[in-house]
Amino acid sequence: MRRTTFSVVFFCKKTKISKKGKAPVYARITTSGLSTEIYTRCQIEPERWNQRLERSLYKDEIDLRINDIIASYRANILAAYDRLIREGKEPNCFAIKQRLENPNGNSRMFLAEFSKYCDKRQREVGVRITQLTANKYHRLLRYMTEYTKGQYRKDDLPLDAIDYAYIDGLNTFMQTAHNCRNNGAVNLLCCLKNFILYAIRNEWIEKNPFRYYKMKVDKTNVKVPLTREELDTLLRKPMPNDRLDRIRDVFCFCALTGLAFTDADHLRKEHITTDEEGTVWIHKPREKTAVMSRVPLLPQAIRILKRYESDETCKSRGKLLPVPSNSKMNAYLKELAGICNIPKNLTTHCARHTFATLAIEYGMPIDIIAKILGHTNTNMTRHYARISEANISREMRKIGKMLTA
Repeated sequence: MRRTTFSVVFFCKKTKISKKGKAPVYARITTSGLSTEIYTRCQIEPERWNQRLERSLYKDEIDLRINDIIASYRANILAAYDRLIREGKEPNCFAIKQRLENPNGNSRMFLAEFSKYCDKRQREVGVRITQLTANKYHRLLRYMTEYTKGQYRKDDLPLDAIDYAYIDGLNTFMQTAHNCRNNGAVNLLCCLKNFILYAIRNEWIEKNPFRYYKMKVDKTNVKVPLTREELDTLLRKPMPNDRLDRIRDVFCFCALTGLAFTDADHLRKEHITTDEEGTVWIHKPREKTAVMSRVPLLPQAIRILKRYESDETCKSRGKLLPVPSNSKMNAYLKELAGICNIPKNLTTHCARHTFATLAIEYGMPIDIIAKILGHTNTNMTRHYARISEANISREMRKIGKMLTA
C-alpha cells in the first residue's frame, strides 16, 4: 500500500484582496498530490504577511491574534489527520477538511446532495422547468451513482472531492457505457454544472471543477430541413395506411406552424382563436418555456385540423391532433421518408427547422419568426433557421443586377 504524503501550508491569497486592502488567509492541505483549501476567517494586509514563516511578523494586537488563530488551525488539522488514522479511515485532504468543518461527522456528500437537488428541480416542474428537464437530472444521478461505484469503489464522495478528473471521467463513462452521443453527454453535464454553481452559491464548496473544463457541442450533426418541394411532396403523397396518414399530418402541421412536437401534442380548442378579419390563430404558451407562441394558420394547416374534428381518439384525449409518442413518431417518420423518397433523417424537430428555414427563404423578418416560434431572443431563432441555396442564389442575383446596371 502506498504511503500517504501530508502537508499543510498557510498562505495569503492576494488574488482576493478586499476594498480595504486586505487578503484572506487560507490553509492548503495536501495529501498524496490532492489538495483542498480552508478559509481561516482571517484577513491581513499582504505586506504584513511572511510566507516563509507562514505568519505575520508584526507585534500589534490584531497580528498576534491572527498568528494565534493560524496556530490553532494547524493544531486542529494535525489532530484531524491523527484521528482519521486511528479510526482506520483514509486521511485524505477532503476527509480532513470535512472533519474540521463538521466535527460531528455530518459532512456534505456529493450524490446525497445532488439527489436533494434533483428533488428540488422536480418541485419546479411547471414553474421553472418542464418534466423532461427534471427527468434529465434523475437520469444523470443514475449515471453518476454507477460511475462512482465502478471507478471509486465507493457509494458516495465528499462534495469538495469532485474535480476536473471526475467530470472528464464521467463524460467518457456516459459516452462509452451508455452510448451517449457527445451532445447528449454535454447536455447532462450542464445539469451537473448547474448543481455545482448552486453548491458554490450556498458556500458548500469554494472551487468550481468546471472552471477549466471545456464542453464542446458537436455542430457537424446539423438537422437538415426539408425543401419546399419535399414538403409539398409530403403533403400530397397518398399514404398506404391510416397510421402513416396521421403521422404525415402531425409532421406537416408542425412544419406549417413552427410548433414543437410537444406543443402540437398539447394543442387544445382553447388555443385556437379567430380575429375580426377572419384569420385563424394559435395562441399557446410553449410547454418548454411558457413563452407565448402566436401563429396565424395557413389554409393547409386549417385543413389538417378539420380532418380530426370528429376523430374519436382526439376527442377522448381532449386534443386536436392524433400525436403519438416521440419515439413512435420518429420511427414512423423514417418509414414516411422512404415512401416519399426524401433522403433525409426526418425527426419531430426537423419540422420546426423546416418552418424557420422556409419562412426566411420567403423573406419573413427574423423577429416575426421569433414571435411565431415563441423565442425571446432572435439568436435562438437563427439557430433554427438554416440559410438555403435559394437564399444565396437570390442575393447573388441582386449583386449581379447592381454590377450590370
